[in-house]
Amino acid sequence: MTTQITTALITGASSGIGAVYADRLAARGASLVLVARREDRLKALAADLRARYGVAVDILVADLSDEAGIRAVEEELRRNTAIDTLVNNAGTAQMAPFLAGDVAQHQAINTLNTTALMRLTYAILPRLAKNNRGTLINIASVLSLHVRAGSALYSATKAWVLSFTRGLQEEFADSSVRIQAVLPAATATEIWSHSGVTVNDLPEGSVMTTDDMVDASLAGLDQGEQITIPPMHDATLWTRYEAARLELFNSARTGIPAPRYVKQ
Repeated sequence: MTTQITTALITGASSGIGAVYADRLAARGASLVLVARREDRLKALAADLRARYGVAVDILVADLSDEAGIRAVEEELRRNTAIDTLVNNAGTAQMAPFLAGDVAQHQAINTLNTTALMRLTYAILPRLAKNNRGTLINIASVLSLHVRAGSALYSATKAWVLSFTRGLQEEFADSSVRIQAVLPAATATEIWSHSGVTVNDLPEGSVMTTDDMVDASLAGLDQGEQITIPPMHDATLWTRYEAARLELFNSARTGIPAPRYVKQ
């Protein structure tokens, strides 16, 4: 069943995944508020979507690694009560050793990937809860489940997004508010141009197009999935992962040190 969306605010909407979400939701008849730093791209995308789909499209220029930008989008989410869907897509990466970047760079990435997402979620959720309807889509990453040398910060931020989203799913389990975490793997977006790793460095055939990624994610939303991993073909892998995770968690509830930690 197609998820009903009246008006969606999409962050990171000027290109890549965000722009494709804008296209697909406009095709479903949704009005849009597009958020990004690049005004020229936002204006061009908005004009194109209005012309092709006849929907209302507003733009909001904001840098979500900056306090003023976060506040501007918070205010829009609280003021515009027509917004019933938030796509927290804005994010960035620096695939390099932790000490290769300075602390200001790391803080900006952390603010964009986690703090902004949390605050925008907090700005819209009270209304969604009150109305008992609406949709929250948080874009995480498969690197929320895996860490490699060079991905310490990025993997940590995306693991935060996944845990945050799963906690909200538990809190809203008995409501009609839809909350989805999307975990893309390598996707052909502009993030690679400033991440320190190029698409050419990745295994051949491992990179998904943004169109396929968003189409799969929306199909997962329509099917009622809470966690969507677009390139995961065997869905039982997630079931087994969850079972192992819960077994590990429950094994830590004995209140007794494991024998290997006790002097003999």
